[in-house]
Amino acid sequence: MKNILDISELEELQKYLLSFSDKESMREQLFSDFLKYARYRNAEEWNNAVRICEALAIIGWGNHEPVEAIRGIYFNGNPNTYFINRDGKPRFLDAIWSKRKDGLAIDFSRSFFHESTDSHAIDIHEPCSQAEQPQDLQLCSQRNWISKNPIRIVRGLANCYDTSKPLIESMESCLIPELNRLMRPELYGSSIDTITLNLSFSFYDNYHCKTNYIIADESLKLKQKDFYPKLLELYSEKEIQDNGYYLRNRFSFKPFRKESGTTRVDIVLEKEFSQLSDLRQKQLLSEYLLHAVEHVAQRLDKKIAYDFPLMISDFKLILNSWLQSHNG
Repeated sequence: MKNILDISELEELQKYLLSFSDKESMREQLFSDFLKYARYRNAEEWNNAVRICEALAIIGWGNHEPVEAIRGIYFNGNPNTYFINRDGKPRFLDAIWSKRKDGLAIDFSRSFFHESTDSHAIDIHEPCSQAEQPQDLQLCSQRNWISKNPIRIVRGLANCYDTSKPLIESMESCLIPELNRLMRPELYGSSIDTITLNLSFSFYDNYHCKTNYIIADESLKLKQKDFYPKLLELYSEKEIQDNGYYLRNRFSFKPFRKESGTTRVDIVLEKEFSQLSDLRQKQLLSEYLLHAVEHVAQRLDKKIAYDFPLMISDFKLILNSWLQSHNG
């Protein structure tokens, strides 16, 4: 265990772990050590948990539920550390940290323990020490990732027209769970963690809260600085203000971050989209989602080792099944 905690580079850690012949014994020992830190009390214990998660991501979690250790930011700017499973559900200790004079300490009043299939091995009723001394250490975040559905569909804003609410409900309750259940990330490769498809719907809640997207001609290849001048060629300032018009490209492709295996595509949907029938909205959204993923694959295919054809084939099957269930 000391050697594993002392090896800082992932490539060296992988070589070290794969040099052992009895992977099953090592896996069980690592998992046993992980449980000691799943209710981490300070920065050092969190960092130990992160390193063990990295090791288990290399040799596999076996029959245990895989989790990923993430350092994020709470809404007040303080660090937030937590574990998630392959469906993005929280597991074990989810902690908010406070910045003290001598370093970071967990704010136990705003931290929660989430049970998992393996948490029975932890005494969750054992009180956490609120007198734990702050530590002047940087909180680590896992640098490799567990296998999970690579296609993550999210919404940039919660607002939308009422006529798109059935589509969104179907997407969130049917499509996304099916992607998490049926995609086969273990077969695609490990170069990609997440392709985030970020949807923004048009809406008009009231005069002071409205956004109606106007979709730019793709052939114009407009940049951010071009949107408003081009919009003024189409509408007067009063029309833009009264209707909340924003000119945008349908798709905005963000850079691929190799170190985190992530990329994002922003997709905007105009008011006219929400005026279509439920089925037509579903058909069009499926086309947009598929186009976004195919374009990402086209951009990255020669740059990273990843089975894009198989991933896209699985995605198509799930989208088609979602479409066919419309009348069900």
